[in-house]
Amino acid sequence: MAQQYQVLARKWRPQQFDDVVGQEHVTTTLKNAIEQNRLAHAYLFVGPRGIGKTSTARIFAKALNCVKGPTIEPCGKCDNCVEIAEGRSLDVLEIDGASNNGVEQVRELRETVRYAPARGKFKIYIIDEVHMLTPQAFNALLKTLEEPPPHVKFFFATTEPQKVLPTILSRCQRFDLRRIPANLIVKHLKEIAKKEKVTIDEEALEAIARGAEGGLRDAESALDQLIAFCGNKIAEKDVLSVFGLVAHQRLAALTDALIDGETNAALKILKELDELGKDLQRLLADVLDHFRNLLVMTLGGEGTEVLDLPETELELVKNQAQRIDSDAVLRVIDALAAAEGRLRYALSKRISFEIALVKAIKARQMIGIDGVLKTLNELKEQTGSRGTEVPVVAGVMAKTQNRGKNAAPTTASLEEAWEYAVEHLGKVTPLAKSYLVGTRPLGLKGSVLTIGFDPVFSDRREFVDRPRNIELLQGKLKEKLRMDVTLKLEVSETATATLPKAAASKAHGPEAVKKSPDDFKDDPLIKKALEIFKGTVVDVRK
Repeated sequence: MAQQYQVLARKWRPQQFDDVVGQEHVTTTLKNAIEQNRLAHAYLFVGPRGIGKTSTARIFAKALNCVKGPTIEPCGKCDNCVEIAEGRSLDVLEIDGASNNGVEQVRELRETVRYAPARGKFKIYIIDEVHMLTPQAFNALLKTLEEPPPHVKFFFATTEPQKVLPTILSRCQRFDLRRIPANLIVKHLKEIAKKEKVTIDEEALEAIARGAEGGLRDAESALDQLIAFCGNKIAEKDVLSVFGLVAHQRLAALTDALIDGETNAALKILKELDELGKDLQRLLADVLDHFRNLLVMTLGGEGTEVLDLPETELELVKNQAQRIDSDAVLRVIDALAAAEGRLRYALSKRISFEIALVKAIKARQMIGIDGVLKTLNELKEQTGSRGTEVPVVAGVMAKTQNRGKNAAPTTASLEEAWEYAVEHLGKVTPLAKSYLVGTRPLGLKGSVLTIGFDPVFSDRREFVDRPRNIELLQGKLKEKLRMDVTLKLEVSETATATLPKAAASKAHGPEAVKKSPDDFKDDPLIKKALEIFKGTVVDVRK
């Protein structure tokens, strides 16, 4: 009789803790618990499908019941290990919570826990999809779960922990398993392909990993299907045709068009992909995921380390991050995310997707108020205009190269440090940040930094001048200026932001003169701003 074929997901199921992919935070804790003899009576493994919850529970069971156990390296050869791996051990009972979810089944379980294990050291119950148990079944399990016999262990697995009763959760040690990074999935599939003597392109592996969305079992099943479809040689085009995915190059071209504001190019690419029968819902999800990665990269810091991406995709994200800032990426994500829900129920997915692309490109080209102010101030420096004062709300402190020592703060460095502080305050309290628009540093005397408010907005000073806001601002200023700073907020005519200096001194007095747009038509800064922003002066306000 021919040997029955075993699918790859079962054939290459992990048999040791070190074989579990991408869950080191869980396996390390379990190994330490075994070595230190700190074994709890109930464990809960949480996470999406196909990432190793039940596999980890089985390995843990083998580690406890191996003839050498408890051990962090079960032999895999003794009768106990073999029976557990094959799912026929009398001491390790796997129960499907979906089909055995009633009170009667739990009562039977309560009866069997009293009996000693037949061969191993522990009687272990692995209950998969435990959230499917009824409330009555949970309640029947409570007492046993809280005070089980010393020879009994419970291992629960669930994809929806929020449906598990809090009284059950409180009696378990919980382990949250993560979605597996794409680069680890690619590495694992490459090893399987080598053992199965299958030749597969790197691009094909990356496409499978992208389609698996962090689920290793889904990736292994996809590889199994592709081997059946293609034989022992698999290319990227085979993966794309079988699963309706989009080639990395086409996804790169689409995201490039979004970043560069090329509407026609983006719509053309979408048209081609739709005519090829690609899944547009999945394509939108891939584009959103790509811009999420791009957001992490544009935020700087440890972006490269945070993003566990294949090399080709990481290189693309790095290059694109040089052409767009994080604010623009956020606006694109907002536009695309708003379309994701609508696309699922749209009569014409392509039209809905096209509208989303156009909106995303327009959102990417928008400029926030801080960007406007920054641009205007750059224009002021370029034109040398003295006729119009524009508030500066941003900046970075000047530094010397002498082992991190600071130079004396300049006006520009104070303004840059002030922007930095205001930006960080806005992340905590956006309303407070809005009240600081138009403020500017007036000078630093000793350790006292004076911030000026336009007289028109004098009431804003009282709102901002609160201990929590001041503490946050001073802390961020210290980071940039490398010195302790005490803030002093005051209303000052020199902080006027909207009128020429000649008019500012009169604007708030009893004889204030209303200016017309013609009074500003020859100002070089205003002319340059109108040219860049393609605008007109509609009104002049105090």
